[in-house]
Formats: sequence, structure tokens, C-alpha cells
Amino acid sequence: MIKVGIIGGAGYTAGELIRLLIHHKEVEIDFVFSTSNAGNKISHIHQDLVGTTEQKFTDSVNTQADVVFLCLGHGNSGKFLAQYEFSNNTKIIDLSNEFRLVNDSEFQGNSYIYGLPELHKTEIQKAKYIANPGCFATAIQLAIIPLAHHKLIKTDVHINAVTGATGAGTSLSKTTHYTWRDNNFSYYKPFTHQHLGEIYQTIEHLNGNNNNKVYFLPNRGNFSRGIFATVYTKFDDSLDTAIELYKDFYKDAAFTFVCDDFLHLKQVVNTNKCLLHLHKHEDQLLITSCIDNLLKGASGQAIQNMNLMFGFVESEGLQLKANFF
Repeated sequence: MIKVGIIGGAGYTAGELIRLLIHHKEVEIDFVFSTSNAGNKISHIHQDLVGTTEQKFTDSVNTQADVVFLCLGHGNSGKFLAQYEFSNNTKIIDLSNEFRLVNDSEFQGNSYIYGLPELHKTEIQKAKYIANPGCFATAIQLAIIPLAHHKLIKTDVHINAVTGATGAGTSLSKTTHYTWRDNNFSYYKPFTHQHLGEIYQTIEHLNGNNNNKVYFLPNRGNFSRGIFATVYTKFDDSLDTAIELYKDFYKDAAFTFVCDDFLHLKQVVNTNKCLLHLHKHEDQLLITSCIDNLLKGASGQAIQNMNLMFGFVESEGLQLKANFF
């Protein structure tokens, strides 16, 4: 069994990692680092783990761990790695946005691979350092990668996507507390969301730089978790051709599936799945993409990457039932 460390243990993504890794047959959670909670039981913060673990948070780091997950706020991963020197055998999976773009992927002489398994599986299997994709970026890229792969994005791409409250993290703000979020809906960061960099990077890598724009409107939903994204762009061929193209592209994907029926969020919440549905209207192809923002959009995908890096079964620890009822 490999020894796992989690840095920044009090947040949502760390809580999901702990919940899943406790039941992963190939790993042992060696330490969960949190300076603000050192000495407290993990289940005191992550209360879904009451009766599951007696482990405590620590302010000590085992620099010899086999793999370390960084669940720190954006901009803090590099600062942490500058403080602690891990062994040459330690693999690192960063869940922040610090190393996702090619221009930011080199740090301390190490190269971070962009950890989207449906696109970079072979590179992930050989990697020591992974930049886990963003949640919106995951849902949106999985919606358009098959088109980009075949160089079929020939016009602008339009995206409207809604995320649950957990996408904003545990810190309270004006737009995350219950009385504001309940029975409410709003957009934010119109056309300027930080995940656009990842999306453009992938499109240009696969489709080429043809100056097409991506117009992304992110929304806040009045639910806890999940992302529901609708993406549309011009497509000259038939719907049947598009469906065949998508199903062929994802035929070997462990968690991404093309569905015949319209989608809803309850199909994916609490799973590591991405579900896709295609619809054609006149010359526009509409792709609907649904994920759980904390799992396929964060912690579940991080474990999927870990499984690939260590040669485990890709789906180990991630066979989860959706909270359908």
C-alpha cells in the first residue's frame, strides 16, 4: 500500500479525498496537514466521517510520502512547496490552478502534466507531478474535446454553465451563505472566468489557433454540488454523425459517457462521472455536460490521476452511487 498525504485538510476537496481514500484498497492515509486544526479529529471538521476514522489533523509533514495531494487555496501551492522539500520518489497532485497552464507548468525544475485523463492518459501514467483541472474546465473540455480533436470547431463556442455552492469553497461570503443562495440565481465573472485559460489551451492544442472565441457565462445555482453546462457551436454534419464521433472518442474512457436521454444533475452528484448529451438545432450542435464539481471536477479526478500514476485500476475507489433519490 502507498502512503498518502493531504495538505490543506479542512476544505471540501480534502474532505472528499479523505472520504474516498479511506476505502481505497491500495492506499493508507499517512497524514492530513492542517495548521489551524492540528490535534483535532478529522471527523470534527468533516462530520460525514464520524464513526469512520479516528485520525487527527497534524501540523507535521512526512516528506517521504508516496503521493501528496495539495488542497490549498489558489496561489498557495508554490509557497508550500518552497517550504517543504519532498523526496524524489514523492508524486504530487495539485488541485489548485497554479500549474495548469503550459507557461506555469515548470516549478522547481519539475514539469506538471495537465491531469485530464480523457486527453492525457499516457502522459499521466508516466508523470510525477500533476496539475488537476478546474471543475468548470473539466465539464466544458469534455464537452468539446471530440470536436477539437477532429478540428471541427470552426466558429465561436458559446457556454452557459451552473455550479453549486461548494464550488466557492468553505469560506463564507455574500454570495455563499444560505439566505442569499436559497431560492436565488445569478451569474458572475461573465466571459472572464479563470478556467477559460485551460479551455483555450486545450482547443488550441487540438484544433489549432483559428481565432475562434469561447464565450463562457458561469452561473451560481441554489444547490450544493454539481455542474450543469450547455455548450453549442456550429456543426455542419448530422446529429447521428456527431453522436458516433463522441461515442468513438470516449469508448475507452472510464468515467465519461454519451447518453441518449436528456440529462439532469442527480445522475452525477456523488460520482466521478461526466455525462454528455448531444442535440442538433438547425446548424448548431448543443452538448450538455454534467459532473459533480467536487469529484470529477476535483477530488475524484485527482484520485483517478493517482490510480493512473501508480498503475492501479483507473476506477479503484471511485465506484460510487449517484445520490439519485
